[in-house]
Amino acid sequence: MCPFISYADKGDESVERKAVLSGYITDKSNGEALLGATVYVEELGAGTITNIYGFYSISLAPGSYNVRYTYIGYETQHIKIEIANSDISKNIELGSTTQQLQEVVVTGEKKNANITRNEMSVEKLGSDDIRKIPALMGEVDVIKAIQLLPGVQSPSEGSSGFSVRGGNLDQNLILLDEANVYNASHLMGFFSVFNNDAIKDVKLYKGDMPARYGGRLSSVLDIHMKEGNTKRWSGSGGIGLISSRFTIEGPLVKDKVSVIASGRRTYADLFLPFAKDPNVRDNTLFFYDLNLKINWKISDNDRVFLSGYFGRDKFGNDFAQMGYGNGTGTVRWNHLFSKKLFSNLSFIYSNYYYALGTPSGEANSFLWEAGLNDFNVKYDLNYFATPKLKINYGMQGMVHVFKPGHAKAVGTQSSLTDITVPINRSLEGGVYVGIEYDLNSLISLKAGLRNSSFANYGSKTTYTYGYKAERVDSAEHNGGIYQSYMNWEPRFGINLTLNEYTSVKASYARTTQYIQMARNSNAGTPLDIWFSASPNVKPQIA
Repeated sequence: MCPFISYADKGDESVERKAVLSGYITDKSNGEALLGATVYVEELGAGTITNIYGFYSISLAPGSYNVRYTYIGYETQHIKIEIANSDISKNIELGSTTQQLQEVVVTGEKKNANITRNEMSVEKLGSDDIRKIPALMGEVDVIKAIQLLPGVQSPSEGSSGFSVRGGNLDQNLILLDEANVYNASHLMGFFSVFNNDAIKDVKLYKGDMPARYGGRLSSVLDIHMKEGNTKRWSGSGGIGLISSRFTIEGPLVKDKVSVIASGRRTYADLFLPFAKDPNVRDNTLFFYDLNLKINWKISDNDRVFLSGYFGRDKFGNDFAQMGYGNGTGTVRWNHLFSKKLFSNLSFIYSNYYYALGTPSGEANSFLWEAGLNDFNVKYDLNYFATPKLKINYGMQGMVHVFKPGHAKAVGTQSSLTDITVPINRSLEGGVYVGIEYDLNSLISLKAGLRNSSFANYGSKTTYTYGYKAERVDSAEHNGGIYQSYMNWEPRFGINLTLNEYTSVKASYARTTQYIQMARNSNAGTPLDIWFSASPNVKPQIA
């Protein structure tokens, strides 16, 4: 990927060379990056915000500037900075504003950042915000918090899925540190897989999706894990009615390498042996989660993040047994090509697995296993051209491996034969560019274009069906690509600020979804099957 290159004719004295003020904004107490923090230059009446890794960059002409660094819930820092002809790196640590107050009388109204920001239908939640929401049986839950937001509803009572503005469950892209999570539920939907102690922030796009996102129609739920305390070791935990949890985090090398590990497990199965009903005593019922993340600051120009999640649900009795869960792994490398050009390269693995069967020892004992694997590579770049212009661009390539099912006999007494539904392999790619531009103090624009592509490949037999769904023809494929799709997905948004408290916004987004889910119920179950677009199933477009 070639970075942007700009130059000026040395003979043109009217071109003024600008220096770049850049750096990272972090939490003073633990070193966590603060995404969406504001950097405001008072002399310009303009500024910028940090990206998801806490990085900011702004170009300034030589001179003296008063720069204000702010973030909700943190103390504001005012710093006077002298800009010469050389670039300046300025890392900022903001402390929280927690303090005990007496009675407070509110006499005014706080400025609403949503008025001037060119975003629509976007909701942001921190772990502290989620913790304030009433918990179910002592369990704070990310998805339950999402269901309380405008435009979001639960598909059924008690479910951990969610529907955005009438969309289906499978039309939500759920990401944990950029890795796809295909089933976000525990205990058949009563709880989600996200342990709030390990979560840093949550952002829900309900329609106005940036060009860097693709693959789903309704929404994007982007969840980031904590990076680990780089200042000191600390631990936290809790005992609830349903589960217990414990988290430990701290520096392996102070201010350079940090780690966070978090675990959660139910213990209902520990009490089942004491049940009065003998049919319940031998049952199995539990789930567990494990989160791990390592953050390594190699230098001001390079940082590496390694994160992973693994969780499982187990159910069983004398007649049947079932298990399902997710696993993810992400390796990310942040690199600064220059003070204006920030890049992130990600290698991502995602797995979803489920199994259903009966205990061994019977003539019909069996085990059915299914799932899917994703192998994903992403390269994203942010170019901070001017205080008014920001350009984001990148590419993505993903391999899907769908395993619809493999049934096998269990035990020597079973008379069943093995059955395997053919595996399907697919490629999904995307290239995008997005532009954010402040035309003046009243009008801000953003535009994006994404090219998405999808292809099925490998050895497989495909069928053609008639009007009455009867099979009329077949084709054998012995490797290579046998079906492909390509779509353009434009995105556009405008914000017209009328006054301090009023603005008018409009946005447009075209999206394409190449994989979908076959469901047994509206609420969704662990046995739902994901499958790809094919010669008989066209992609969904909205």
